Amino acid sequence: MKVLVLGANGGTGRLVVERAVEMGHEVSVLVRHAGLSSRTGVRVIEGDALNAEHVLRAMHQQDAVIECIGGNAPWMNQKLEREAMQNIVAAMKESGTRRLLVVSAMGVADSARNSPWWYQLFVVPTFLRGIIADKKAMEKIVRESSLDWIIARPPILTYGAATGDVKVLGARKTGHVITRADLANWLVEQLESESHVGQAVVVVNS
Repeated sequence: MKVLVLGANGGTGRLVVERAVEMGHEVSVLVRHAGLSSRTGVRVIEGDALNAEHVLRAMHQQDAVIECIGGNAPWMNQKLEREAMQNIVAAMKESGTRRLLVVSAMGVADSARNSPWWYQLFVVPTFLRGIIADKKAMEKIVRESSLDWIIARPPILTYGAATGDVKVLGARKTGHVITRADLANWLVEQLESESHVGQAVVVVNS
């Protein structure tokens, strides 16, 4: 499958690229600085996700998109993800690309019920207040797109090796952490799975 990864220089995006290549996919990345993404077997396209023409150029002949974009200051008001997603959805529709995988966050919309009390009362209103609002607006664009989308809402992301133990939480279950490696592996698995199409799900290790 031909896969375009956005946010490929981020902590999760780098692992998504590595896993997708391992699984035999033809991977392209759209990055602002091409020199930072020189990986064997990866097509590097220099451009900005906030530029509609750049995104459309990168989208040519792609089968799927994995979006891992995230702001550097999650407590600040921002529109990065919603503006990038507008470009992504428009380019996908024009190019005929159907599968869209998106990294959101636990705490957006009804996933707040999956978070521990301290996460709801302290983390979301303070450290994550800016990025949660942006992701909520971004998710709305995805939901209204008519594409074959899957939204992953991870809790706290940690570094470390993949455990292979990833759970999709039910409505009354509480989530705490997931490794970036496990999240990346799960996202790549969804490229060829129909299990969660049209769903926003909380994915965790524990």
